[in-house]
Amino acid sequence: MDSNKQYNILRPMRYWWLYFLISLTVIIPGIYSLLQFGLKPGIDFTGGSIIVWDLIASEDDLKSYAQESNIIIRDIDSQGTIWTITTDPVSKIDYQTFKSKFPETQELTFDTVGPALGAELLQKTLSAIILASTLILLYIAYRFRSIKFGVSAILAMLHDSLVLLGIFSILGYYFGVEVDTLFVTALLTILSFSVHDTIVVYDRIRELKKKHGYLDFEEIVNRAVVETMGRSINNSLTIIFMLLAMYLLGGETTKWFIFALLVGTISGTYSSTFTAAPLLILWDYLAKKKNKQ
Repeated sequence: MDSNKQYNILRPMRYWWLYFLISLTVIIPGIYSLLQFGLKPGIDFTGGSIIVWDLIASEDDLKSYAQESNIIIRDIDSQGTIWTITTDPVSKIDYQTFKSKFPETQELTFDTVGPALGAELLQKTLSAIILASTLILLYIAYRFRSIKFGVSAILAMLHDSLVLLGIFSILGYYFGVEVDTLFVTALLTILSFSVHDTIVVYDRIRELKKKHGYLDFEEIVNRAVVETMGRSINNSLTIIFMLLAMYLLGGETTKWFIFALLVGTISGTYSSTFTAAPLLILWDYLAKKKNKQ
């Protein structure tokens, strides 16, 4: 089969409207959950203390002695003899009083984050995302000599962000999953991954446009997607298999961090081909329509 016949058979970009519909089907429930319930912030953002003890005790005893020690418990969880207790900010005196109620306690973790530090961390997180997005937009627009490449790449990034934020909003509401600094790390990581894959597709579009400038822009994008899809899928599968193994075999501490990376990798692989590329076609179509008027 020659290359022309191959491209005539494989024309994934003719279904660009379907890819947008699939994205909206995933994103809209997440946006609704974000607006209705928001995210469930961990103590990194709200301030508080986290206590991890290795102890044989009952939950009722822990709650009772915490109340006697002027400690307000937000959440308590146990895995065997390992107790994880999340509270409002605890002073060292109150903590020592609480701990003295259980002489046999083996302390594994005791950390306190003040509310001011949590607010500062949230502000820096938002600033980092905005700054990174702006620099990426400007860089891609400069490298590809067109603002439409930069804007489309950022919209694909926004797609991945909304997918991840929406899923964690739903998980937070129904299963109590909190977002913390590890979640922020995962969010920034998948944004870079998404842009990396998108640039591969865009670079191929630029090369084909130089060689086959006589072709319609949609046909050029179609060829670029066909030629890069195998590489993108194979590259992503190696990451997905590794993350899946870490999620299934890893500890509770990194479980949701790995899950966020897993969701982001899948979403980023999809968006680089089926969001970023179709956005260019839509942009080109609207530009031509405007010029005809």
